[in-house]
Amino acid sequence: MRITAIESIPYAIPYTKPLRFASGEVHTAEHVLIRVHTDEGLTGVADAPPRPFTYGETQTSVVGVIEKIFAPQLTGLNVHARERIHARLDRTVGNPAAKAAIDMALWDIAGQALGLSVTRLLGGWSDRMRVAHMLGFDTPERMATEATRIRDTYGITTFKVKVGRRPVRLDLDVCRALRDALGGEAEMYVDGNRGWTPSESAAALRELDGLGITLAEELCPADDVLGRRWLVRQSPVPFVADESATTPAEVTRSLLDGAATAISIKTARTGFTGSQRVLHQCEGMGVEVVMGNQIDGQLGTVCTAAFGAAHASSSRRAGELSNFLDLSDDLLAEPIAVTDGTLAVPDLPGLGVAIDPDKLDRYRQDS
Repeated sequence: MRITAIESIPYAIPYTKPLRFASGEVHTAEHVLIRVHTDEGLTGVADAPPRPFTYGETQTSVVGVIEKIFAPQLTGLNVHARERIHARLDRTVGNPAAKAAIDMALWDIAGQALGLSVTRLLGGWSDRMRVAHMLGFDTPERMATEATRIRDTYGITTFKVKVGRRPVRLDLDVCRALRDALGGEAEMYVDGNRGWTPSESAAALRELDGLGITLAEELCPADDVLGRRWLVRQSPVPFVADESATTPAEVTRSLLDGAATAISIKTARTGFTGSQRVLHQCEGMGVEVVMGNQIDGQLGTVCTAAFGAAHASSSRRAGELSNFLDLSDDLLAEPIAVTDGTLAVPDLPGLGVAIDPDKLDRYRQDS
């Protein structure tokens, strides 16, 4: 079975409220739907969410690199020749979301061809994941209200709290308000998106430790090499590398250099093939992983859940799977749902999802 064409369709769906964090804010899901077509009539889909403030990609650049470079290089190749496909993709530096989406669409095709879900192909550990909800910048009162609403409505009891503002007290007050509102049973961890200095991060960790946080992610830049290493050594909880560890090589450097003691895996930037390589590295080096969120819609969330549920170590922690709840609409014909704090993976061949053609026509940006 061979690749005959790769479509890249830009679309835009507004969020009901912006998500704000230390490295930027997002008001609209300006993503790119990827479709890989084959000579046997099967089509794989995936979503590419550009994040220019983190990885340098834009909606226009994703469409451009696929149409001008990747599609011509990959057309005619066997869909199962992943090593050859990745060798051609890797000739071009960067562009992680574009590469990841192509990879996931190919896995979708493989699952359809074999009559198996992607989760079963990858490992088949479970059919669902526990869900964590990500909270962006706001006042302590509003963030506490949102967290209790999410808990009471969806049964979610794990929360990732965006921090990194100045003065540091702004975010410490939020975390204290969240702990008071949620009680001791809820899990909380923090993500600074590189917003603080090492000394600010250390001061914050001393207070946050008393609030029972379980992870600290990217509180200061990894480029502050000595400061980051000094901070990680004294962190009372696993220190997660996310945007500073986007490739298997960066993951290895982060762990061996003492810049992190845990890793965030995001299928939106490493696909299924690269994410599995990162996961196996982490298992071999004895560090924990968390399934991260690229502010995904439902299609991207299905991909994250499919990978996370497939492996024991990636399903151990709650995955960041609920930010699609903040979108005003979505593209899937059959919406996914969070129930009792978990998200079930579709038990259908491939990713088990279909795109609603009317919704795609409504939101696409190229027509």
